[in-house]
Amino acid sequence: MAVRLILQSDWNTALRHNEGHAWISCKTVSCSGDEETGACPSTQGELISHGISNNGVPYVVGSEGFSIEQITKNSIVISHLDKDITTQFFAPQTIFSDIHSQSIVGLDVSPAGALAVSAGMDGLLRIWETDTGIIRRELSGHLGDVNCCSFFPSGLVVLSGGSDLQLKIWSVEDGSCPVTLRGHTAAILGIAIVDKGRNVVSCSRDGSARLWDCGTATCLGVLHQGNSPINACAVGVAHESVNLEVPDIIPSDREVETGDKLLLLACENGVLLGIGLQSRKETFCVEHETAFNCCQFLSKTLIAAGSQDGKIFIVDIRDPRNSFKIYHKCNSSILCLYKHKDGILAGCGDGTCFYLNLNTEALEVLTGADLDPINAVCVRNNTITTACRDKLIRVYNH
Repeated sequence: MAVRLILQSDWNTALRHNEGHAWISCKTVSCSGDEETGACPSTQGELISHGISNNGVPYVVGSEGFSIEQITKNSIVISHLDKDITTQFFAPQTIFSDIHSQSIVGLDVSPAGALAVSAGMDGLLRIWETDTGIIRRELSGHLGDVNCCSFFPSGLVVLSGGSDLQLKIWSVEDGSCPVTLRGHTAAILGIAIVDKGRNVVSCSRDGSARLWDCGTATCLGVLHQGNSPINACAVGVAHESVNLEVPDIIPSDREVETGDKLLLLACENGVLLGIGLQSRKETFCVEHETAFNCCQFLSKTLIAAGSQDGKIFIVDIRDPRNSFKIYHKCNSSILCLYKHKDGILAGCGDGTCFYLNLNTEALEVLTGADLDPINAVCVRNNTITTACRDKLIRVYNH
């Protein structure tokens, strides 16, 4: 069985003074527990600081077989020889605490990286500066919680979806909302922008995924209608060898750049669907015993999806029935995924956020959250931004 290292969430603060302490443990992933006690085997240890260098880096030693391989101001590499495991942990460079007053559920960073948009359970949708956290725009208009938000590729427009059944398109420059899209009969849970943004896709608790024309504020079609809520969606260009099927009717001239696109749907009933965006036809279906919470394109051939039982599915869409791999690195639900470098970032229900290198299977962990779910993660220029239930925005250099 796989093991992972778990480090005290505020280790960086705890070890910054002489004789500072932080706990460390090595636990088994996907352990069902001892037959008699129900407990999973684990090794508990401690990190102890013995002073600070002139560069502000603490001198740290570990107990119970844990050793420090490398340490900087914001990262530490810890290994356990007996367990044959080494993990690098990163502390946040910046924490923003004043952007929202309640759990943050949606987050995106502009393509240029200067601005971010976030949505909270406080009902607020805000645009803010990524360097300072200064709020630039308050986007008011949703009648209830905003569940998801995303910049258009231009960085000048934002798309949001809410529990009020509405999609809204906002101007970043003045905060106005020139377009509202209506048609869903339950809360909107996920959104995706097609190409440059003349069309967008939404998915909902009503079991449907819809394609919209932003210019005319109309629904161009229901892409899928099922009996299960759709928790997330993603749109990407599929490899030319993938058969996206042919539409039964000629697409509207308002439908732009959909011919080579594949739509992913992560469903509450444990189904991950691939649908030809233009054809509206199913190209593949992956079934699992628990809900799929999120999905992401990694390339034209590879996709990823995260499940409620802590698994990450990596699927080759050229042969989805036979070419997929499952990684189980967390005992909590996978709530969000984002492509990064040679792998993928995952935010989990227990506050864990980790980077999984798909070439080496090495794990690197972003610390800070203490058991509060990571609801969203985004990467721009090797800067990682996370949104958490503890109402904090954390920024990491990676």
